[in-house]
Amino acid sequence: MKYSKLMKERIHRTQILFKELGYEFVDPEESEGAFTASFQNEEGYQGSFFIDEDSKFLEIVYTFTFSNTLQEYLRTRIEDIFRTCYEYGCYMNVQFTKHEISLSIFSKIYYAGLNYYSLKETLKDFRSAVLEIRELTEIKSEYRKGDSHGDT
Repeated sequence: MKYSKLMKERIHRTQILFKELGYEFVDPEESEGAFTASFQNEEGYQGSFFIDEDSKFLEIVYTFTFSNTLQEYLRTRIEDIFRTCYEYGCYMNVQFTKHEISLSIFSKIYYAGLNYYSLKETLKDFRSAVLEIRELTEIKSEYRKGDSHGDT
């Protein structure tokens, strides 16, 4: 893929910073004017990032997927999800398809301020938001007991 010099620098800089923070890359994808990749660390924490040639910021994303049958369940938690996103400086997008609901949580960093510490702190807040939203949307069974069923 042929990228501009600026785009190549953004991709390289982003990859170096993620690696310095202990993340590996999975499934990098190049397309015209864009670059995406998933990242994960040794603890199993995962997410994705998106670099667009026309954008001035790095976008980080985590997506939850739910069955369409959980629409009402999610509706009862949406206010808390919004509050969590706001608390950690994130925003969200919800998409409905015939069979599933996708809830994507986003954060972004402007390239002008992208360095080791800004990415580290942004990922810390982003991870906290994702973990809190995971807890908010977790379905706990009333019939099953134990750690694996949310009874901790």
